[in-house]
Amino acid sequence: MAPKKAKRRQQQGEGGSSNVFSMFEQSQIQEYKEAFTIIDQNRDGIISKDDLRDVLATMGQLNVKNEELEAMVKEASGPINFTVFLTMFGEKLKGADPEDVIVSAFKVLDPEATGSIKKEFLEELLTTQCDRFTAEEMTNLWAAFPPDVAGNVDYKNICYVITHGEEKEE
Repeated sequence: MAPKKAKRRQQQGEGGSSNVFSMFEQSQIQEYKEAFTIIDQNRDGIISKDDLRDVLATMGQLNVKNEELEAMVKEASGPINFTVFLTMFGEKLKGADPEDVIVSAFKVLDPEATGSIKKEFLEELLTTQCDRFTAEEMTNLWAAFPPDVAGNVDYKNICYVITHGEEKEE
């Protein structure tokens, strides 16, 4: 009877947790581990509501509602240890297209192949077409990817961050 239970657990995903590690490069896993350690304020190996409240407070968000923290913790299927944390990021990134596909989509908007597009043009597209960005989302985009002095946005860097979750080191 025990082998059937073990087999059922693997089919339900419990045994497949090592697969999440194959989704990331070793350097990415190390960066996620560092992030996990920062968030796990009490160092018990589990991210809790209190950990989230504490880490948000260190970033200046002092009045986070308990319901918001509950919602964050409930995104996981159980206690958030490092494997669950990594799995959550894997699931978020799973829907993203590969970097070359996203870069190719941007290249359509860059006929001179400069690697950048005008901020105004990108903003117009993102706020008027398909799944429209809000003003707040645009503010966040420009904070994360500020245009250069000529008003150009490095779309290759945006694509890299979308698919890798970190900025390229120059």
